Amino acid sequence: MPGRSSQEREALARQNAAIMAVFERAGFDHIAPDIIQPADIFLERSGEDIRARTFVFNDPDGNELCLRPDLTVPACRYHLSHAGDPARETRYCYLGPAFRFPDELLSPQEFHQAGVEWFGGTDPVGAEARVIKLTISALEAAGLSRLQVMLGDLGLFNALLADMPMPDRWRRRLRHQFWRPAAFRALLEHFAKPAQAKRTSISENVDAVAGNDAMAATAARLAQLAIPRVTDRSIGEIAERLVEKQADRSEQPLPAAMIETIEAYLAMEGVLADIPAKLAGLSGTEKFAGARAWFERRIAALEDQGLNPRRMQFNANFGRDLEYYTGLVFQVEVEARNAPLVVAGGGRYDDLLRDLGAPSRIPAVGCAIHAERVKAVLP
Repeated sequence: MPGRSSQEREALARQNAAIMAVFERAGFDHIAPDIIQPADIFLERSGEDIRARTFVFNDPDGNELCLRPDLTVPACRYHLSHAGDPARETRYCYLGPAFRFPDELLSPQEFHQAGVEWFGGTDPVGAEARVIKLTISALEAAGLSRLQVMLGDLGLFNALLADMPMPDRWRRRLRHQFWRPAAFRALLEHFAKPAQAKRTSISENVDAVAGNDAMAATAARLAQLAIPRVTDRSIGEIAERLVEKQADRSEQPLPAAMIETIEAYLAMEGVLADIPAKLAGLSGTEKFAGARAWFERRIAALEDQGLNPRRMQFNANFGRDLEYYTGLVFQVEVEARNAPLVVAGGGRYDDLLRDLGAPSRIPAVGCAIHAERVKAVLP
């Protein structure tokens, strides 16, 4: 690559070959997804950091395209275009360039990702543990040691909300703001306010528009009013949001005990093996109990892979920067220049294939290794 000496390129190639050998020996098929991708899925589902750093452009027909900022979505699109049955268990590995506007010294605008994606299968918990094990094994094969593993679990968070009596639109908005702690906290506080307190934040124009909770009538009324638009949202999208604001006024506020339970969960962090005992102290019914059982089975599966959950950390607030994750999230760090540097990460994203056109929800879990970062911290 430009800017690298031949020796540096050869060293990177050897490192990447060692990583890919681990994945291929584990039975993952090597694929090469397209570099140029439709931009919409990255801009809608990948998170603010990726959206702000994606190279976007238009083709001659006006379609919005991008240089892939990571390889998970391209691998999913490859699978949907090549697999006879998308739901059938399939395992891929890849190595190739990704592109993002740089934001730090060790993130050039073009860098290499090596990774795996595991679609379908009958043992999703075992697949998660296997992917974490493969990530660690690949990093060790490249020459790294003293790896630090951090886990989170969006499945626990979503299940906790699902068990709580609140409007579905509130759950949806809280889930959307999970990756933005300040906005999440403000939204939680807003939902705890009495209905009259919520009313003070609604303008007279919103009162006029959203007085009728029928979406079509609201949209028609909004189109008639000469209200300045300061957003690129459609009339329908604005109408939907105003109807939700109107509906919020008649809802009972979230009780203090519910707020405390959410805050108690999000405050959980520490050694992974100690977290099940802490989760047992939280109230929750069927869905949260199921998510807790999955969490405990994952710890047992990690032990079956020869990994020690006492050497891993858990943080309930950890969700990585990619918003398509639905369950497990993890990252691997190493010490570099007296500060931890993330060299790999991944997780579960069971909704993404369906969002891209699959006829049903398909279990999916994967990881990606940042090859240039690995090389930068090798002794």
